[in-house]
Amino acid sequence: MIERIPVFTDDPGWHGRRLAQAFSARGYEAVFISLKDCHIALTGDQPSVVIPGFENALPDYAFVRGVPGGTLQQVIVRLDILHALEMLGVKVYNDGRAVERTVDKAMTSFLLHHQGVATPATWVCESRHRAKKIIDTELSSGHTLVIKPLFGSQGQGVRKLEHGSPFPVPMEDHVDGLYYLQRYIDSGEGAWHDHRVFIINGKAIGAMVRHGSSWINNVAQGGRCEPISHLGDIAQIAERAADAVNIDYCGVDVIRDKQGKLYVLEVNSIPAWRGLQSVLDMDIAQMLVDDLLTKSSIVE
Repeated sequence: MIERIPVFTDDPGWHGRRLAQAFSARGYEAVFISLKDCHIALTGDQPSVVIPGFENALPDYAFVRGVPGGTLQQVIVRLDILHALEMLGVKVYNDGRAVERTVDKAMTSFLLHHQGVATPATWVCESRHRAKKIIDTELSSGHTLVIKPLFGSQGQGVRKLEHGSPFPVPMEDHVDGLYYLQRYIDSGEGAWHDHRVFIINGKAIGAMVRHGSSWINNVAQGGRCEPISHLGDIAQIAERAADAVNIDYCGVDVIRDKQGKLYVLEVNSIPAWRGLQSVLDMDIAQMLVDDLLTKSSIVE
């Protein structure tokens, strides 16, 4: 019988098809399941997590391709399920701790700073008064700021704060009553670009330059992809970022300022790789699956 492996996602799409092919090439069947449909059952001698289709026995591995949004309570329980699976001996890729550390931009920034990985100056606060003081001080010092949602990806809800910009209203600016502010890193006005580096098992396996039609370079926002033939210092800082958040695989966004200094902007624990795959010969999905299958969970 072919061993089945759950891939947690609500929208398999292109990435799901690539993962299904990669698992099939190694003799496994990928089964797409939403974390919303799993539950925790604490009724017998041992705690259990119930995954639809795996009621009789938990799988050896699980691949996390998406954690659906929801209320704070719903998201916490979905992450609890990932934590519990790992404790029950399932190798979860990426595990709940890695997802928590990286879906929360404040913690990602803290860990990068703590480990000495260059990342933009960052402030996180709830106080409108404190945020205004930070913004006024930075702008009067000649800096531009970027405000981002604490949770979010693909450049959504991100905007620059410059002289004359309206003061951000948290509920209108999609930041939910929190101010996550970063100093803007200028990669070259009119020639905006950054780098997406893909890390598997601590090593940069490939990267691309993303050229934006504006200062936001995400592929989802219209960024144009080009391969990078020599990674050099870009790979080094991306690998250090992955190590700082202790993660199996990730996409690391790196930017070089006009003076040549590199900064890590974000670390994504559930990265898309369709854009990167379009400029690389290697099969990223197969590399991910092969890395997962070499690992096993250790119950503490």
